[in-house]
Amino acid sequence: MRIFKRMKDIAIAEINGVLDKTEDPINMLNYYVQELDEEILKGQQALANQIFVEKKQKLLLREMEELIAKRDRQAKLAVERGEEQIAKVALQEKLIHEKKLSLYREQYETITNQTIMLHQKVNELKDKVNELKHRRILLLSRANVAYSYKQMNNTMISFDTDKTANGFARAEERILLMEAEAEASSYLSRPSQALPAHSIHATMEEEVQRELEKLKETTR
Repeated sequence: MRIFKRMKDIAIAEINGVLDKTEDPINMLNYYVQELDEEILKGQQALANQIFVEKKQKLLLREMEELIAKRDRQAKLAVERGEEQIAKVALQEKLIHEKKLSLYREQYETITNQTIMLHQKVNELKDKVNELKHRRILLLSRANVAYSYKQMNNTMISFDTDKTANGFARAEERILLMEAEAEASSYLSRPSQALPAHSIHATMEEEVQRELEKLKETTR
């Protein structure tokens, strides 16, 4: 049963570890920045495609203008030669191409406006990404500071101060005992210098007399 419980605990710990890693703020920031970089690439590709369409439309306009100018020259040459029917065909094609040219110009204007808007959007996206990347640096710094504080707090929490204080107290008692033993050993090793009994008695009488004189002085 203990083996199965241990396996269950390990599995839960691994799952929690994966979740913690997924929700880690640093990983989240890196993921979002990567997404933004991908969005910029998409925006740049879309802008490149739009510029290609704009250039293609501009080339179509130029070809149509050249074709109109060509039909105009053909119509004039036919008139000069008295070929009225050929002149009419040339003029008819010229009018048809002029109508197409008008439509192409409208399309080109729309395309250029879209290009300008897309260009602005890409620039805005770049500015936003740069802003967020700068903010990411600040957030990473805050995350590192918070992580350091958390590590210090965990260390302080896990540190058994009562046990350590009791250990210091026991060590101090042992040192005091060692000092007392050393002092006693030093005292016992000295040669005896005891004073004679009559000398001790005389000294005591002198001290008592001095104290009596002091007391008399204070009571006067």
